[in-house]
Amino acid sequence: MPSVPGRARDHAEELAAAADRTGIRVAVAESLTSGQIAATLGAASNSGEWFRGGVVAYSRAVKHRVLGVPEGPVVSAAAARAMAEGVRTLFEATLAVGVTGAGGPDPQDGQAPGSVWFAVAAEDAVTTEFRVFEGDPAQILDQVIEYAVWLLLGAARGTAG
Repeated sequence: MPSVPGRARDHAEELAAAADRTGIRVAVAESLTSGQIAATLGAASNSGEWFRGGVVAYSRAVKHRVLGVPEGPVVSAAAARAMAEGVRTLFEATLAVGVTGAGGPDPQDGQAPGSVWFAVAAEDAVTTEFRVFEGDPAQILDQVIEYAVWLLLGAARGTAG
């Protein structure tokens, strides 16, 4: 398993501090990262108090059946949105992130390696974002993990404000 970059760990610790201050609860739905976002959050301080858990939906069938992803491409804004909303509801979380993409080395759903959709679901809104990361599959995953945790931290700061 690739090592998680230090900034992802730092972001997770900042998220833990924000959760401690505000009482938010966080969940994740991830595909290409295979549970590494959850592992990063679970290793942060007091995670048992604020991290609700996650769904590793590597299979299309799991995305559709468990998280309510609509039929069609799973590397899409609609899939990321459904993943984030679905896991937020399942785990009764305040914030959730959904991540789906083509980690490489091959394309997926017509998307080049490194193409990733993110969604962050809060109680009152869902935002989606598309990013393309460069590098080999391990480098792409490290960047995706860091970015997903950074997005959660940004949303937590918004919740705290």
